[in-house]
Amino acid sequence: MHSYERVVEVLRGFADTASQRPLSLGEALDSLDHAAFGLIALILVLPLLQPIPLGPLTVLGGFTFAALGWQLWRGAESPVLPQKIRTVTMSEKTWRMLANISLKVVGFCRRFSRPQRYPRLVEGVRGRKIGGFILIASGLLMAIPFGVLPLNNVLPGLAILFYCIGQLEQDGLMVMIAFFWLIFTTVYFGFFFFGIYYLGAEAMSRFGWGG
Repeated sequence: MHSYERVVEVLRGFADTASQRPLSLGEALDSLDHAAFGLIALILVLPLLQPIPLGPLTVLGGFTFAALGWQLWRGAESPVLPQKIRTVTMSEKTWRMLANISLKVVGFCRRFSRPQRYPRLVEGVRGRKIGGFILIASGLLMAIPFGVLPLNNVLPGLAILFYCIGQLEQDGLMVMIAFFWLIFTTVYFGFFFFGIYYLGAEAMSRFGWGG
């Protein structure tokens, strides 16, 4: 199990390496050696937790999480990332920024996360299936290519973030919170697209389009 401190230590180590030479995401994650899915997903989701749509980056990130979730669902021991993600190179500044963000996340989440709460949600085959489902569903929601949708990366990203916290700390309550954000995101997206459909139907009716 990888603790929060391990996450920050790993990111700072990547920053030190990136200060000497370019460091791709694939090379960095390969050095983790069978790291937990939660650790890698946490590293990948942090840059996406922004209130503004990130366009193709959000779509690519969403499909990456869905791929990780499918691997977890099938019982893979360690994740394999798409080549487009592996070749992304980040600077020393970016790695240190991720480490600082992780530290803030640690400080906030440590206030209410507790190890070994509802362990059946994070352990064994059931835990892998639950985690795989959360990553797949959240990733597909994030990948919806609709650039004007507010918070389209943040809301599914929160589901992924809380799953990662639950997996790292073996805290089933965090997994429950991840499910809350997943359901909230689905309802939010549903209302948004229903509104688009309704307004479109009203416009067609008003202007006599569509017969």
